[in-house]
Amino acid sequence: MYFVTVFMVNKSIPTAYYFFFVNRNLGKSGLRVSCLGLGTWVTFGGQVTDEVAEELMTIAYENGINLFDTAEVYNSGNLIFVFICLFSRRSSLVITTKIFWDKDKHKYYFILLELCWLCFLQKAILKFVVETLHIFVLVETVRAMTYVINQGMSMYWGTSRWTSMEIMEAYSVARQFNMIPPICEQAEYHMFQREKVEVHLPELFHKIGIGAMTWCPLACGIISGKYNNGIPPYSRASLKGYQWLKDKILNEEGHRQQVKLKELQAVAERIDCTLPQLAIAWCLRNERVNSVLLGASRTDQLMENIRAIQVLPKMTLSIVSEMDCILGNKPYNK
Repeated sequence: MYFVTVFMVNKSIPTAYYFFFVNRNLGKSGLRVSCLGLGTWVTFGGQVTDEVAEELMTIAYENGINLFDTAEVYNSGNLIFVFICLFSRRSSLVITTKIFWDKDKHKYYFILLELCWLCFLQKAILKFVVETLHIFVLVETVRAMTYVINQGMSMYWGTSRWTSMEIMEAYSVARQFNMIPPICEQAEYHMFQREKVEVHLPELFHKIGIGAMTWCPLACGIISGKYNNGIPPYSRASLKGYQWLKDKILNEEGHRQQVKLKELQAVAERIDCTLPQLAIAWCLRNERVNSVLLGASRTDQLMENIRAIQVLPKMTLSIVSEMDCILGNKPYNK
């Protein structure tokens, strides 16, 4: 489950953007988000210093990104103060924060909040919601989210890692009891994981207007090519607690993916981009994806990923079809 925060501060807009960013509505709501966002899951939680984190967020903002993803569990909650110090005088922002990580169900609830309430929500709302939602009950979940919004601490709420049935049930509960439904699902989406975003979420969009905010476009770095020759030191797969990622890279399926990535590298070279840029542009070519969350630990890495915007016009039908043939995993859509 998952909480998203939205900060709307009417200050000056950055003087210039390096890239023309496409803003998209989040589902059928009126909220406009940049098609690329900056995530802070692993890198900001221990791989980089606060100074580097500030630099990365500043570069992202100055290049047109208005969506930033965090959580109260990232870096023991300390990262949230970096956001407040950095963005207290910035213009319109969408900042996502998450609470109530259910380790058994691997889900978050998410809400969209206003900047001035962020510190308060990290503690007070966490206590309220965790007490209310200690057992996963949809009615209480929707009621809690409606309460947060009605108190003026939030603008919207959404979900992460929920099934289509759970999202539909939450929507039905909201309509039945005159409460506020979720507007968005945050889901993992990359070239090796496609079905939920390409099949299930479009159905929910047409039925109830649910948007898609996706994360992990490089499959935790697998698609970047950094693991072509094993596990490099200081990479995510080498970190404590990420044995699952290391196993995923080194198993039989991981080796098959590396073979496919070599073929995709040739496609990237043909259209004059890097493999990570190709992978991010591939995610963006899906019009039902409202925003793709990037991860970065270096400024040059972030700028490379942002330049995927320039690759998007090159994602022609023939290129996408060629990539589908290489991947061999295009889901069947009824």
